[in-house]
Amino acid sequence: MTKTKICLVIPSLQAGGMERVLSELINQFVQKEGLEIHLVLYGIKRDIFYPVPEGVIIHKPQFEFNNSTRLISTIRTLFFLRKTIKNINPVSVLSFGELWNNFVLLSLIGTEIPVVVSDRCQPDKSLGIFHDFLRKRLYKRASTIVCQTKTAKEIYQHNLGGLSYEVIGNPIREVKSIGPIKNENIVLSVGRLIASKNFDQLISIFARVDDPDWKMVIVGDDALNQKNRPQLERQIKELKLEGRVILAGKQKDVDAYYNQASIFAFTSSSEGFPNVVGEAMSAGLPVVAYDCVAGPTDLISNKQTGFLIPLHDQKKFEEKLKLLMENEVLREEFASNAKQKIKAFEAAAISEQFLNVLMR
Repeated sequence: MTKTKICLVIPSLQAGGMERVLSELINQFVQKEGLEIHLVLYGIKRDIFYPVPEGVIIHKPQFEFNNSTRLISTIRTLFFLRKTIKNINPVSVLSFGELWNNFVLLSLIGTEIPVVVSDRCQPDKSLGIFHDFLRKRLYKRASTIVCQTKTAKEIYQHNLGGLSYEVIGNPIREVKSIGPIKNENIVLSVGRLIASKNFDQLISIFARVDDPDWKMVIVGDDALNQKNRPQLERQIKELKLEGRVILAGKQKDVDAYYNQASIFAFTSSSEGFPNVVGEAMSAGLPVVAYDCVAGPTDLISNKQTGFLIPLHDQKKFEEKLKLLMENEVLREEFASNAKQKIKAFEAAAISEQFLNVLMR
């Protein structure tokens, strides 16, 4: 029986957000009868962190990318992509990566192979004059542009015009409990200690709520060379919150923290798609979140699974956080609704949406 070929294209499968999403899709696609899955890795390192299931055909350049002759290596990679994908002759190509989709589209100019592209970053983020220029020119060649959120679609329509768009969120992994769950009086937040996460605001909000029966735990560590942890530690000390606000650092077993907490707080001011919010909902946590660009509004049903707060409205955030801390019945109601709402983002459901786009 002749199988339908689908080609998934990404620089590498290193540890990262978009790589994890594509890995989830691969694991779902390979289980479908009648599909032949090809994975093309063409980046500088082409690492594989996430396991690739048997049956997936992997393609990599046979040459190393040499930064000392960057232009030559780039041209060789361009021709590698073109030749490899033409030889595969898939029904369609799925390309991930806002800085890389232009490259894939450029490599296939003159072919009739449909290319579905998906950016995985904050949708209103500039990629620089050169890449923004290329995106406006080359994204017109894509058969479909997959956006992670409704807000992202609106921004792309405004910036790029009336192309073919589809809104598909990320697959949210299920946070499983080991043994009986003991929800303690803990407000949890998860994320890198970078400025856009606004953990300084969250700590100040928690201090003003001033409930000695509750603790706050922030899981995550410094990133992007910002070195914000010492500043947050000073803030905790100045507010006399030692022992009540805990900077837990980077943790392998984040699920244990989800299962221990009772509320999830999210003060990020910019996102592509906030997976941690979905994971918290999967664990049955009500969420209080800034309604930032983009993602929270696609995940959280305001006043049903949590509260969406206008960006940087600390007073409103404090009010809703305090309400949840004081009202166990409301927490339980929101928790139950959250677990139901997030089922729409299970890996099987999301992969089916991607497959429908690829098989058009």
